[in-house]
Amino acid sequence: MAVPVSQAWTVATYVLKQKLSGRKRYPLVLMLEPLFRCNLACAGCGKIQYPAHILKSELTPEECFKAVEECGAPMVSIPGGEPLLHPHMPEIVAGLVARKKYVYMCTNALLLKEKLHFFKPSKYLSFSVHVDGEKEHHDFSVCREGGHDIAMEGIRAAVAAGFRVTTNTTLFDGADPNSVRRHFDQLMAAGVESMMVSPGYTYDKAPDQNHFLGKAKSRRLFRAILSNRKKSWEFNTHPLFAEFLMGKRNFECTPWGMPTFSIFGWQKPCYLLQDGYADSFQELMEATNWDNYGAKSGNPQCANCMVHSGHEASAVDYNFGSLKGFIETAKRYMLPSLYPDAEAEKLLNEWKPAHAMPLVQIRSASNDQLQPVSGD
Repeated sequence: MAVPVSQAWTVATYVLKQKLSGRKRYPLVLMLEPLFRCNLACAGCGKIQYPAHILKSELTPEECFKAVEECGAPMVSIPGGEPLLHPHMPEIVAGLVARKKYVYMCTNALLLKEKLHFFKPSKYLSFSVHVDGEKEHHDFSVCREGGHDIAMEGIRAAVAAGFRVTTNTTLFDGADPNSVRRHFDQLMAAGVESMMVSPGYTYDKAPDQNHFLGKAKSRRLFRAILSNRKKSWEFNTHPLFAEFLMGKRNFECTPWGMPTFSIFGWQKPCYLLQDGYADSFQELMEATNWDNYGAKSGNPQCANCMVHSGHEASAVDYNFGSLKGFIETAKRYMLPSLYPDAEAEKLLNEWKPAHAMPLVQIRSASNDQLQPVSGD
């Protein structure tokens, strides 16, 4: 089982309660961003492009708790920035655990090993470590030489200390599915509970705008990666969302499923787009014109999006929205398909890695100087 039974039961009963009450739009996961500053400068991220006074700002524990209670979602994801840079993060996590929220504290793990003693293992807490692939791929993605080794060391330390550890892998154009599959083997060998994988997010502020995946490339890549999968792989991803990534089914975006709260307030409409902010969760839900978003809306900003924060909640809603959805999901969980696919196997064997990746600026972990390093 990719998640504890207690978590699966909590989420299932929560969603069924929303369905029985006739609530069409409900939050599944709160994306709680207590700060934007980070100790990395990833080329595909737009968060650290804010001015210095914004990067110095952070939510207080009380503001975090108020947002969590206002939203009411059973799960809380804490992205950033790098949450471990927040001086009150242990207090925030402890408060959420006390409220019996299932917390995924996202981290690049550069500080994880040295900060572990501030946290207590709990079924409600998982460190979600961002690892974008094998060593060269990861270091290229996060623009820091040696980042992969530090992240893996942090993962092993957290697992040894008794913490739940999951991983988050974001893929961009040029990713090699053979390398990604080897990466999955490495993560499982390190003892992670489960893995999440998703296409790269299209941040308008990101320095690198040339390597985000469109839908056609995403489906081809994920079909190669997730078909003929190994029994040893565990994913922290709804199986029907995985099929969406592979092009086996279609889901419309439900951006209200994973609302975002940050130092600016409640972000409209989702984690990626910035169409203003609401002062309360109720205002977010009632004042946002949700019909303006998602591929079906014709909004060009949504045309190529397949991100989990907009579509995984759609898979969960479909799961509990009909007997057909429930049976399809139950089959995937009880009799997990390995998605045998001869054409995907051929695609995997014939896949040619990108050869002409541009030089990027990767920060040396030893001297903090910027130096060009070529990707593979």
